[in-house]
Amino acid sequence: MKRRLVILTEIISPYRIPLFNALAQHPDVDLHVVFLAETDPGLRQWQVYKAEIRFSYQVLPSWRKHIGRYNALFNRGLGRQLAKVHPDVILCGGYNYIASWQSLFWARHRNIPFFLWSESTQQDRRRGRAAVELLKNWFLRRCSGFVVPGQSAEEYLRALNIDASRIFTAPNAVDNELFAAAAAKARENNGKLRAELDLPERYFLFAGRLVREKGVFELLSAYEKLSESMRRQIGLVLVGDGPSRQELEEAARSISPGVIRFAGFAQRDQLASYYALAEMLILPTYTDTWGLVVNEAMACGLPVILSHVAGCAVDLVKEKWNGLLIPPRDAPSLALAMQSLGDQPGLCASMGANSLQRISQYSPEKWSKGIARMVEQNGASRD
Repeated sequence: MKRRLVILTEIISPYRIPLFNALAQHPDVDLHVVFLAETDPGLRQWQVYKAEIRFSYQVLPSWRKHIGRYNALFNRGLGRQLAKVHPDVILCGGYNYIASWQSLFWARHRNIPFFLWSESTQQDRRRGRAAVELLKNWFLRRCSGFVVPGQSAEEYLRALNIDASRIFTAPNAVDNELFAAAAAKARENNGKLRAELDLPERYFLFAGRLVREKGVFELLSAYEKLSESMRRQIGLVLVGDGPSRQELEEAARSISPGVIRFAGFAQRDQLASYYALAEMLILPTYTDTWGLVVNEAMACGLPVILSHVAGCAVDLVKEKWNGLLIPPRDAPSLALAMQSLGDQPGLCASMGANSLQRISQYSPEKWSKGIARMVEQNGASRD
């Protein structure tokens, strides 16, 4: 009674491989993934972990062009690939590529259920860009249904008058076991790793792209507002790269006392070491459809200081239980949160334990069950 599901997604993202692997093991789903490209070298430095792939997939021939903020991706052979695998259901990971629209029209012409993996929230609506919102709404109205990662994304669709019966939840997840094991190993080699990575004995951690929208300038300002005694005890480590790095480094030079490290981009395996040795993760983003670094940090046993507009905030962080929620663009509030948790290492430890408990409900297996539920209720079965 398997149903063939085709997932159409942009690139081979390392954090998606465990999810697709789990879904491929589901007894009721025959999975095939179509990637529009192997990677995006212009924006991502991710290692492609092909050896870990345990599902059927195809990478389409592609050509990419970055035009300002826009990322145009052109593909050949999508129609032939869909006809070859003959899907019972299609799940598309976005509406912003030509292939997304091609697959929508292909599915509607053949009466095949077409679902959109929708992570948008009310916070990241493209205000002032009416044409984009109009096209997006046209696309949404022609989808059979939707899969969302959590409550904020569901609320966004409900605000567009989409019926709850058409919305399925597959909670966003990372490979919790991989990060937990890597963190445990890193803690066993605490002294050696701190020396190799040039890390302070204690530090606040940011992980993500170094762009203004991630709230990184407010983070620097908040660190500067901490008491001098705290800045002498706890440093700030920023893991990631991006166009704002040089400006951030220049601003950091004027902050004294205190230790601020710019670690650069880290691949998945090294990233767990930064989580493991940190006091907490801080993500003061202006907008984020989810924020998978929060999953990763929680899987490593960290408390989180998080902007309440992040898509994952309402699902993953319970105020004063496993973290603190702050308003975006508010350095004073962020500084108060950092000072509060920095002064209470015992509370941080208990919050970190609560993070582990919370994130256990956000696993690749739980994600795969959410996707399988959508497929089972909408696809024609095949023996």
